[in-house]
Amino acid sequence: MGSDDNGRRDVGEAAKVGLFIGGTWRDASSGATFDLIDPAREEVVGTAALADAGDTNAAIEAAEAGFAVWRKTGPWERAKVLRRVAGLLGERGEAVARSLAVACGKPLAQARGEVAGAVETIDWYADEARRIYGEVLQGRAPGQRFVVTHEPVGVVAAFTAWNFPVALVARKLAPALAAGCSIVVRPAEEGCEAVAMLVQCCVDAGVPDGVVNLLTGKPEPVADAVMASDLVRKVTFTGSVPVGQHLMRRAADTMKRVSMELGGHAPVIVWDDVDVAKAAKAAAAAKLRNNGQVCVSPTRFFVQEGIKDGFVDALAEAVKGMKLGHPLDEGTEVGPLINRRRLEAVDGMVRDTVAEGARIVTGGGRPAGMNRGYYFEPTVLDGVEDGMRVMRDEPFGPIAPMTSFKSLDEVIERANALPVGLAGYVLTGDMARAEATAAGLKVGMVGVNTYAVATAEMPFGGVKHSGFGRENGRQGILDYLDVKFTNWTMG
Repeated sequence: MGSDDNGRRDVGEAAKVGLFIGGTWRDASSGATFDLIDPAREEVVGTAALADAGDTNAAIEAAEAGFAVWRKTGPWERAKVLRRVAGLLGERGEAVARSLAVACGKPLAQARGEVAGAVETIDWYADEARRIYGEVLQGRAPGQRFVVTHEPVGVVAAFTAWNFPVALVARKLAPALAAGCSIVVRPAEEGCEAVAMLVQCCVDAGVPDGVVNLLTGKPEPVADAVMASDLVRKVTFTGSVPVGQHLMRRAADTMKRVSMELGGHAPVIVWDDVDVAKAAKAAAAAKLRNNGQVCVSPTRFFVQEGIKDGFVDALAEAVKGMKLGHPLDEGTEVGPLINRRRLEAVDGMVRDTVAEGARIVTGGGRPAGMNRGYYFEPTVLDGVEDGMRVMRDEPFGPIAPMTSFKSLDEVIERANALPVGLAGYVLTGDMARAEATAAGLKVGMVGVNTYAVATAEMPFGGVKHSGFGRENGRQGILDYLDVKFTNWTMG
């Protein structure tokens, strides 16, 4: 993707993604590239530049220069620019969605939804740029005022995962720019072309040179240079708990601010007053969204004893009825997993859980006749116990483990037993049950009779090992701002 590219390419044309540093698209300084793989066909569909430490330091220096300009740009002008970015991304949404479908195996309808969500996030922060509030208190002496203001933290480094390439970058880029920061983005290798299209929208919307920079390639050389740099004042990361912990330790050396959106293992508590068929159908759609490769995916199903067997059967029927296929085919509801490593991890988790005594109700292997591509059958497991691997480790795939519960106190204790706490779900028609269950869950987000916990206007994030800081909502911009107190004493 070059500087004159508007984010479109012809169908069948190989992707070519470059680095974007200081307002210019360029190759990696070494000239090295890596292949982009279509997970549905296991074919190379393009290449991307492989950034090294030198490229990273160049991007950081460009971001520092861009910050000097952008921080002086007024909030109303920043809002106008962000609004243009959102508009351009919306106009180019179909091309971006198709890129996501090919690169990540995401069904096209879901890819369109991701782009629409990114547009909403950027549009939301266009407004928040004008709503960075301060505080004024009367001082302790005549003529004295205590004033609290907020200033942009500086250069931001953003590391994002492959499951929602555009949406995750938008959640970091939009509040950073709204606050007056500059940013260096290192997306996952998978889906980086779609991120490059978003960056091109920023260029075409009038974001000044150096304010947005893009590095593609392996995370290690980029992260090493970022964490060693005193110019980078904040790191925001979406990914695994171990990597987040590693970055936090490295951040201490230069006292960087960090925010972390890490893994989850979301409990679903299904009470016996639900409409079983309706609840199972909704659970199947939520479980198989992006093939279960979602940090807030429902992953531990606790179903009250009286309806558990019926719910298991209904869920199995619902997932069997969902259409597997190529992501670009209209009507596909379940595509391939992202890569062979994820396919092997999901297969291994199912095998381990069965060896521990669980029973496969449906699925459990490669779909018949689909030996090409990283496809795995939607799988429902019954007879699952809390100590089994699938209940301890986040599946991040199309696996729905089922267990039963008797009482509120019991299920809350079991649901909260893991060190993570990102999202949780409660299904019941009883208001008192809903309130008690939601209040008992130690998570950052709860869905009551819904699996929708990610919106532009509300905070997204977790507790415990799932991280800290919030993205989206009015709270999301706070992590990109420093607080300054000024004591005004006149005379």
